[in-house]
Amino acid sequence: MSSVKAAPFDPSAFASRIEGAGRSAGLRVEPYGEIRGCPLLALTRRAAGLRPRIYLSAGIHGDEPAPPQALLSLIEAGVFDDRATWFICPQLNPTGLALGTRENASGLDLNRDYLDLSASETRAHLAWLQRQPPFDLTLCLHEDWEATGFYLYELNSENRRSLAEPMLEAVRPLCPIDEALTIDGRATAAPGIIRPIDDPLLRETWPEAIYLRAHHTTLSYTLETPSAFPLTQRIAALRAAVEAAWVSLSPRGA
Repeated sequence: MSSVKAAPFDPSAFASRIEGAGRSAGLRVEPYGEIRGCPLLALTRRAAGLRPRIYLSAGIHGDEPAPPQALLSLIEAGVFDDRATWFICPQLNPTGLALGTRENASGLDLNRDYLDLSASETRAHLAWLQRQPPFDLTLCLHEDWEATGFYLYELNSENRRSLAEPMLEAVRPLCPIDEALTIDGRATAAPGIIRPIDDPLLRETWPEAIYLRAHHTTLSYTLETPSAFPLTQRIAALRAAVEAAWVSLSPRGA
């Protein structure tokens, strides 16, 4: 990962867009905290019946603007309907997004803070998560400044049916897949797929995905799109991966 700055955007204005789009789409909008005047928002839809519970997050790194905008695009397109139960946190690091930096305004990498809980953003997010039921699937949307194509991390502690290949196949027409043998210092299990050590007890710091693996889900993916590609292409790739993941999880709901 690089420390290159992304072009900043206004997180308060973005929160207003998310709130408006969410309400128009029939989602419940819940502020679970506030950072420097910007609300931390969660959007939910509780579907009736045995629907899969799917959690999505974005914006934990402020130099990665495509993931929040991908979630906004999906909300505006009506993807998060009653075919699933949805839990969406679209902007986890507003001050970092405002500055265009990976860390928050205090210089903390929030995606290494889910064990120590040093940041108020992380503590507020964790408090909200602890009020939610277990998730059937979690998707954490990211970008990578050093990547040459799309790739993903898979945490699958119970060897459930993998959703990695359906996501990669959906992305492939829109964005190259990173086929390097080593990505971000980790050996790949297959082209575009990293399966890291997922035992929380063996990790010195906890990214969001490891916290989710420890407490909320048995199937988690971190999606990485290459920051050097055009913004519209990155958004399209993330959208395609998200839609492929949940349709593959629950094909009868499609």
